Amino acid sequence: MKTDAYNVILLTPVSGLRMERLQSIGLSGISPKLVNTFLPFGIIALVAMLVLPLPVALLDAFFVVNITLSLLILMVALHTQRPLDFSSFPNLLLIATVLRLGLNVASTRIVLKEGHTGPDAAGQVIEAFGDFIVSGNYAVGLFVFSILVIINLVVITKGAGRVSEVSARFTLDALPGKQMAIDADLNAGILSPEEAKERRAEVAKEADFYGSMDGASKFVKGDAIAGILILAINVIGGLIIGLLQHNLPIGTAAQSYILLAIGDGLVAQIPSLLLSIATAIIVTRVSSAENMSEHISSQINLSSAWLPTSLVIFTLGLIPGMPNSLFITFAIITAILGFFARKKEEGAVQDADTIDEDVDEKDENTFDVSSVKDDAKISLNIGFGLVSLVSEADENSLVPSVTKLRKDISKRLGFVVPGIRIRDDIDLDSPQYQIKIGEKIVADDCVYYDKILAIPGDDTKVVVAGIEVKDPSFGVDAVWIEPELEKEARAKGYMTIDPTSVMITHLGQILTKHAADLLGQDEVQELLDNLELSQPNLVQSIIPKVIPLHQLTKILQNLLTETVPISDLHVIISELASMNTQKMDNEDICEALRPHLIPLLIQKLTKFKETIPLLTLAPDLEQLILTSVRQNPDEKMLLLDSSLAKKILSNLNEASEALSIDGKAAFLIVAPQIRRHVAKFVRAQLPTVNVLSFTELPENRSVEIAFTIGGAEQVQE
Repeated sequence: MKTDAYNVILLTPVSGLRMERLQSIGLSGISPKLVNTFLPFGIIALVAMLVLPLPVALLDAFFVVNITLSLLILMVALHTQRPLDFSSFPNLLLIATVLRLGLNVASTRIVLKEGHTGPDAAGQVIEAFGDFIVSGNYAVGLFVFSILVIINLVVITKGAGRVSEVSARFTLDALPGKQMAIDADLNAGILSPEEAKERRAEVAKEADFYGSMDGASKFVKGDAIAGILILAINVIGGLIIGLLQHNLPIGTAAQSYILLAIGDGLVAQIPSLLLSIATAIIVTRVSSAENMSEHISSQINLSSAWLPTSLVIFTLGLIPGMPNSLFITFAIITAILGFFARKKEEGAVQDADTIDEDVDEKDENTFDVSSVKDDAKISLNIGFGLVSLVSEADENSLVPSVTKLRKDISKRLGFVVPGIRIRDDIDLDSPQYQIKIGEKIVADDCVYYDKILAIPGDDTKVVVAGIEVKDPSFGVDAVWIEPELEKEARAKGYMTIDPTSVMITHLGQILTKHAADLLGQDEVQELLDNLELSQPNLVQSIIPKVIPLHQLTKILQNLLTETVPISDLHVIISELASMNTQKMDNEDICEALRPHLIPLLIQKLTKFKETIPLLTLAPDLEQLILTSVRQNPDEKMLLLDSSLAKKILSNLNEASEALSIDGKAAFLIVAPQIRRHVAKFVRAQLPTVNVLSFTELPENRSVEIAFTIGGAEQVQE
């Protein structure tokens, strides 16, 4: 298995920072003891060169070492896959810069002291650069040196410095978010503590690296400026010394000292240019599984790029006066490259087809987890007779209706309802459909795609011919009739509903009832991420320090169980911040949150200026329930006589139906001490009845008592 340099750092026992950095550039073959011994002496030697004279032979050797080191650093930068793979680059850049400056000082000392003796006074390397590269013409040398400095300082160094600054700022700005994401994954159980620790170390290392690179880019810029100043000092100082101390003619002095100064400047400037290029490569590198060469090759090796380029070059080669043969030659070369790129692309397609064929053949005899497990959170399975209802072309069909339903429920509940998978199921009867939450079937019924559901009104006495059923959503009597009988049924007082609307209404009711099952830690984290965009301090101060993600998820699920919307997450988090949650269980926390959220529930179920009709328990019945709760404080369910319980539910059902006829929601108001128990008791049979306490009623809404669920003596009759 291929192990990248970063993994080497993580897996190698700590043997000192220097060794880790050498390993990060692939120099792990060097003995750690050797590095630990000679690196400090090397740094001291670099400093010594600034003040102590250096023999010419040793100066030549150090110049070659400087050029070699610069080339090595450039090659390593070209072959890194990620910037962090070369995390020792800022340190090496500093060492190389100090080495070059030390050599500049040492060579300047020799040039000014021995320059009058001839062009070989400062060593063979400087002589070669001054003589061979500029052909002994100091005017040409000055121009060449100026061009190199401009390229290095103005183009490469300036651009790399700007990229370093931006990268450092963005990396440091993103640091808190990355650390929070790691904490969230840790709380969610996605990461183990060891993995989280490694992730945090990597994030911190990345921030340190880009911060160091921002500073290291200043080394390169300062080095280029120092090169200009050193050249000027060598030229001016050499002329003064040659004219005044050695009495040389001005032409001879200029020829000797300027050539030596230019050679010295070029010897230093070329390695500086190499390091500047390496710096630019590192700071502009994009993390990938390829080195730079592979990365560029994979993206430019396109036949659609090479062939048009060849055509344009060939056209230029046909223009009279152009170097026709040269242009046509390169047109042929680019055409050949385009041909090979096309062959490679065709081969990749064939390989993909072969892989697909292999997978298909394999699937005939093998299966995996995805073959036996359905990952859809919500599924709507339909019989083959209902497939015609699934038509994206028709806006009233099942697919767009389901999408609209998801949006409506998401807006009402306060979180994004997961996608609903619709598919046919051969195991179902033709008109049958099933609603599943995960792997659990929560509802099933039948609809007839070619018929209309007719529901009789309260005063409807006339019966229409059809298939008699119970309405899936509300359990009332209904009839599936032929479409041509719809007008007749309406005239007789029936309400008619198309098959798609029947399924959508039933689906909406089920999703609302099971909203708590649809909300998981991923959905809660998405809500927190959205809130964090506008109020980062609030979220970071509470999650996960006060309330961990899994506990917050459970609290929100409990609220949704009672159809309390969680859309105002800001209020929920703010109230949690003021609670002593350590001494409260989840149900106690929910009860404390409800008064701040119930106004939103009432707002969604009633018009703002409408008087809210309330259901209440008679005083003696409420006292009976209160006594039962006090006698059994640890019981999760309300303990009532079976006949009494049936009578209470019956009276509540009658009252809620009476309100629903007028299009009004049912709110049962009870004492705060018994609200939780009564809610569980009522919700099992009458989920549409909202049980509130007196303290949860909003002060800005008018209320009236619509029904009183009779006294204890009455309900026991």
